[in-house]
Amino acid sequence: MSQSVSNAEANAEFRQGLLFGLAAYGMWGFFPAYYKLTDTVPADLVVSHRILWSVLFVGLFLYLRGRWQEVVDVFHQPKVLKGLMTSAAFIAVNWLVFVWAIANNHVLDISLGYFINPLVSILVGLVVLHERLSLGQGIAVAIASIAVLLQAILAGGLPWISLVLAFSFAGYGYVRKVTPVKATPGLFVETVLLFPLAAGYVLLSLSWGNDALVLNDPPVLMALIGTGIVTALPLICFSSAARRLPLFMVGLMQYIAPSMHFVMAVYIWGEPLDQTRLMTFLMIWGALVIFTYDSWRRYRPVNRVAGPQ
Repeated sequence: MSQSVSNAEANAEFRQGLLFGLAAYGMWGFFPAYYKLTDTVPADLVVSHRILWSVLFVGLFLYLRGRWQEVVDVFHQPKVLKGLMTSAAFIAVNWLVFVWAIANNHVLDISLGYFINPLVSILVGLVVLHERLSLGQGIAVAIASIAVLLQAILAGGLPWISLVLAFSFAGYGYVRKVTPVKATPGLFVETVLLFPLAAGYVLLSLSWGNDALVLNDPPVLMALIGTGIVTALPLICFSSAARRLPLFMVGLMQYIAPSMHFVMAVYIWGEPLDQTRLMTFLMIWGALVIFTYDSWRRYRPVNRVAGPQ
């Protein structure tokens, strides 16, 4: 009886994790559509607003959940704070390029960047952590590298948006992995660290005579305020999913967002998908199939030994 209850609870946890994961990656997938609402505002000001409003909404969430002590503890740990300073720099670059790319109709490049990201993360592990590549990982990284190189040659330049997004997010992921802090308090501290820069830039823009608060366009102002919510909400869902799902399943879900970006870029906003770009995507998708199969093959023995948790 107790075993069946335990299995029922485990299944319920799994279903909840699946729903939280789909919600998180689904919201991240719609980010380009959301930031199209703010494309009349320069990207640097959009990111400044995102930082300012994230401090408010993420801080409010932590306070209401009684987790404020976790934030206080971070400021008493210099090594953790130093790590979050580094991760804050990575995520600021990522956000800035992401918003700029949306406003300038480069959503396909965003999609490519986040498809490449898992493979870049492997390279980060290879270089920084001296991890060894499996055969499947090595083949996947080689195919992705050739794809990027071919696009650089045939299209006349490296896909810099994709590469900056992939490397900045991989760098962010690495720093957060080695920094002992939970996801939501970590994000809050990162935005607090960026807050003076963001607030200062908004004030400086106002002194230049720019409508940095966008008071003359209430719908856009509401969208800017909402960036705090859309930053916090998927992260909260992701944290809930990560606690309930196997790491391999979370890894599979990460392809949902760039797939949504790709579909919207091509079929909604009509971004050109020429033969070079299509070839690049096909090669990257092929590399991801190999990478995913390799991860699944290596995950199965661990799963059989560990059994249901």
